[in-house]
Amino acid sequence: MAIEYRLTLAGDIPLEQVAALAAPEGVEESTVPGYPRLLSADLMHTSGYSVSVYGGSNGYFDAEDDDGSQWEWEPDTYVNIVFHMPKDDTAGRATPDMVAAVARVLAGRSEDAALVLNGNWLLLTRVAGTLTTHQLSWWDNYGVGELLP
Repeated sequence: MAIEYRLTLAGDIPLEQVAALAAPEGVEESTVPGYPRLLSADLMHTSGYSVSVYGGSNGYFDAEDDDGSQWEWEPDTYVNIVFHMPKDDTAGRATPDMVAAVARVLAGRSEDAALVLNGNWLLLTRVAGTLTTHQLSWWDNYGVGELLP
């Protein structure tokens, strides 16, 4: 079983710009015909995760907020940055490195954004420039809140 973190940015943003922030080491473009563009990087040896960047339209995203209520968001266009991690992070670097990548993206882009864990739990939102962390026990557990812009 793996763990996935999805950072979504609202807007029609060039994938290369987002990928350069999320994976400055470089990405590869999928060459599978008939599928939407996908940029990816295998950073398992350096950061403990792989990352995928792709865009879409007519988005619908939902997750559980701090109080158990359902958070919903429907951006017209969006870019997803998905961090794929193994369940076991023996080196303990995957989560801090992922949050550092999220921080780079948020510092380099101004769009509304949301970070969701495993498609279920809302960890962070940025709406109209205001950054809000959710699931505070998660941030406390990993001690990574200071990495955010």
